[in-house]
Amino acid sequence: MINGHRQCRIFGIPVDALTMEQTLAAAQEAIRERRCMQLGVVNAAKVVNMQRDARLRQAVLSSDLILADGMSVVWASRLLRRQLPERVAGIDLMMRLLDLANRHGYRVYCLGATDEVLGKVVDRIRKEYPDLPLAGYHNGYFKQHEEAAIVQDIVTSRPDILFVAMTSPKKEEFLARWSRELRVPVCHGVGGSFDVMAGKVQRAPASWQKVGMEWAYRLIQEPGRMWRRYLVTNALFTWMLWREWITPRQAREGP
Repeated sequence: MINGHRQCRIFGIPVDALTMEQTLAAAQEAIRERRCMQLGVVNAAKVVNMQRDARLRQAVLSSDLILADGMSVVWASRLLRRQLPERVAGIDLMMRLLDLANRHGYRVYCLGATDEVLGKVVDRIRKEYPDLPLAGYHNGYFKQHEEAAIVQDIVTSRPDILFVAMTSPKKEEFLARWSRELRVPVCHGVGGSFDVMAGKVQRAPASWQKVGMEWAYRLIQEPGRMWRRYLVTNALFTWMLWREWITPRQAREGP
């Protein structure tokens, strides 16, 4: 897919050592060749949850590219001497792909969020990306028996890019289950990015993002709901990093 690019094995996860520009180039190549490319992203929370949830781990590992969504993963790679070139945040990648689609006429399908949030996202796409062909959209609150019909709608609409804005592990499992049948060149699970795009959730300022404190900004916005999650997740990630750091390199890499 990308000649000569490295993978950095961190916590047993093969993270692709790619920049944002290299990832976008890979996406364009997949679209030109009509070849399916499932994108996975990992941050501290997902790394922790992948250790506890075998289905999530398997779904993420089924991705064609796995990218460092969080600065904590980039910093961990440096400490472990498996250096990743930069963070490729899922929401930033989504916005860059929208811009790419607008410039090249790539068709986009949006799946996820509530009808209210999705409606605002669709309105914003039509306003800010007028040359982007919107192939279709559907909310993320559907029953299991409805899934096959939604997949068929996506197949019929023939998008070049699919955004799946659902929570983990639902989005990862959906893509792992259906990505080959969907036959979409670029499939990207974007989590809560539609909420940000719709203005429901405010993203941290760039200065907070740069120092890896987006989680703290989210905590300030929703302290009652998020404090326990971040306290536990960050503590477990720190412990996992310490354990990985003291493990001999040969044992980390395997035979």
